[in-house]
Amino acid sequence: MIEWFEYGYFGLFVASFLAATIIPFSSEALLSLLIYSDYNIYYCIVIATIGNTVGGMSSFYLGYIGKWHWLEKYFGIKKEKIDRLHQKMKFKGSLMAFLTWLPIVGDLIAVLLGVLRVNTKYVVIFMFLGKLARYIVWAYLTNLFV
Repeated sequence: MIEWFEYGYFGLFVASFLAATIIPFSSEALLSLLIYSDYNIYYCIVIATIGNTVGGMSSFYLGYIGKWHWLEKYFGIKKEKIDRLHQKMKFKGSLMAFLTWLPIVGDLIAVLLGVLRVNTKYVVIFMFLGKLARYIVWAYLTNLFV
């Protein structure tokens, strides 16, 4: 993690991007390290949020380019169930993007939203807000204990 510190804000962006993809990575430690090293907390929060949102959207687009029949073929989910899920997610699914900040499950949510072709504009908005909330809380806790 120290090697990412050398790149400052750019390193934080890359680390945050990678943390939101299917690659297991943690950007919170680097965020804390930068805040501890007197980097601007607001810049850190915004840069981490943008990087994490872009990374989350890359997972979304991986799902988006996927085929619905792959769910049936590889996961045994029947077409009727996929259709019902798609109808439910069509209107309320973008709200689930707020939860993409969750470890492990968040990446799966982003991919699923892509597969189900949920409205991209709303996915970006709610994903950004969820990730922003997470980084604000993390930065606050970092400041509290530093």
